[in-house]
Amino acid sequence: MAKSLPPLTWFRSFEAAARHLSFTAAAEEIGLTQSAVSQQVKSLELRLRVPLFVRQARGLMLTDDGRRLLPEISAALDALAGAASRFEAGPVENLLTVATSVSVAQWVIAPRLPDFTARHPNIRLRLLSAIWPDDFHSARADVEIRFGSSKQAGQNAEPLHPNNLIALKSPAITGTLDTLPLIEAVGTSGGWRAWSDKVGGHRKPSLFADTYGMALQLAAHGNGVALVSAVLAGHAIQTGVVERAHSASIPSQEGYFLSIAEPSNAASQFRAWFLEQLVK
Repeated sequence: MAKSLPPLTWFRSFEAAARHLSFTAAAEEIGLTQSAVSQQVKSLELRLRVPLFVRQARGLMLTDDGRRLLPEISAALDALAGAASRFEAGPVENLLTVATSVSVAQWVIAPRLPDFTARHPNIRLRLLSAIWPDDFHSARADVEIRFGSSKQAGQNAEPLHPNNLIALKSPAITGTLDTLPLIEAVGTSGGWRAWSDKVGGHRKPSLFADTYGMALQLAAHGNGVALVSAVLAGHAIQTGVVERAHSASIPSQEGYFLSIAEPSNAASQFRAWFLEQLVK
């Protein structure tokens, strides 16, 4: 059986860090936090069993293995980008393209999409899953919904609310934060440590996911209590998929942001509908 490849995101983080020789600059380019980029590079090093960088106080330096790997990864990423650019969605008449994270598409848009299509039957909707800033640029979307800091989102992006973190679990399991497994989305500034600082207690997660959406999915299936953005949770709470495991919440250092590339009636109608879903 062929050996499975490391995740593409690990290679993307390595390639950006290698070009900038900085985890911070790489994080700003690809739309992740510095800790997420650092963790993904470390995971790649552990998988390949070689160090790719020498960590120095003033920045990074590529090892010999890192220098050998960089041109191959850069060429592979360029090839993937070129292959994807040759495909289009077909006719663009009355087509509204929305680039968004999988978490938002899964937990906010998809459950309520029949309502949008019923209200606007003449709008054809194209949903694109986007993670990196390059994904958003190549998508040339009419509406973008990004996750990150306000700096990463751009000047014309509006923050989505409620931008706080809440603790959620499946109604099928019983217990408290002290007895149930805790689930954390890695690569974000807020987590169970921040919760402990604000709310009290000593919280140590035992399950980890790379997005709030995946953390929420794990909680919905009874795996424990997830600390996730309230932006994602409205419909899941309303329909009883999850429930609050604690009444407290903490502010989130990152968040979701919505922007419109070019003003149009269709984009404005989608924006108004989407914002309405967040307060239900």
